[in-house]
Amino acid sequence: MSRVFIRSLAAACLGLVFAASAKADDYPSRPVRVIVPFAPGGINDILARTVSAQLSERLGKQFVVENKTGAGGIVGSELVAKSAPDGHTLLIVSIAHAVNPALYKLPYDSLNAFAPIAIFASSPNALAIHPDVPAKTLKEFVALAKSKPGDIQYGSGGVGGSPHLGMELFKLVAGVDLTHVPFRGAGPAIIDVSGGHTKAIMATVTTLAPHVRNGKLRALAVSGKTRSRVLPDVPTMDEGGVPGYEAGNWIGLAAPAGTPPAIVARLNKEIAEIQDSADFRQKADADGADIVKYTPAEFADFMERELEKWSRVVKEAHIKAE
Repeated sequence: MSRVFIRSLAAACLGLVFAASAKADDYPSRPVRVIVPFAPGGINDILARTVSAQLSERLGKQFVVENKTGAGGIVGSELVAKSAPDGHTLLIVSIAHAVNPALYKLPYDSLNAFAPIAIFASSPNALAIHPDVPAKTLKEFVALAKSKPGDIQYGSGGVGGSPHLGMELFKLVAGVDLTHVPFRGAGPAIIDVSGGHTKAIMATVTTLAPHVRNGKLRALAVSGKTRSRVLPDVPTMDEGGVPGYEAGNWIGLAAPAGTPPAIVARLNKEIAEIQDSADFRQKADADGADIVKYTPAEFADFMERELEKWSRVVKEAHIKAE
């Protein structure tokens, strides 16, 4: 290989580095669309708006949140997957992003059509039962369920949601057989379990906490790696005797595949600093969410593991989209 060629190659590579750096320095050059593929009001939307408002201030251009709903998040995700990879159209991703490939035939590749930027937070669920169920602990509940395969019914806010999938993962890890009763939302499910009809429920810790505190439900475990600030006296699944269990919703940001790494890195850096702000922490705390900081590479690895995990759960639990 000639020295001239080597010098030319080195110059070309250096030019690419400078070009990428220039793109990051000039970014954003116009308003940025932040697509939330779900309706306003949930934690995905709340954290998206919190981060977008601060990115607007920090980067000097508006980051405009748009709710593009439909087909369990597919409509908004497809819009971003087919957008120009220049950092000016971004996508809020969550557990639905990892579950949808197992439930639907998608018009995009959930893993390869996107460049993960940063994860904002994770939001754990809790497993609770009606107080009349003869189980004071998670171990006792598992033993009871094993003694009556299929007899214990559990409610959730609907098929394919984080609580439903979390309970199906619990069944696989704990080796129990429970019967799913889906409702149209967590509220009706809680009413049914509080009335003693269905006997168990999995829902977000903030949704269940008031009913646990007033004695209408008994919380047995939370689904995260650590205990929840919202229900600090409730053990994790691991502490309760179901090791290797971890599940819950998570919220992050992604861009179309091919977005310059320098732009991805800059957004990741800005978001990490935003996560330390009082406003962001207040919003996360209000939903019982735990702040999570990943590099883009770590987030990509996490998303791949989530896709594999939930694909297995959907397949083994025979879950079908409704």
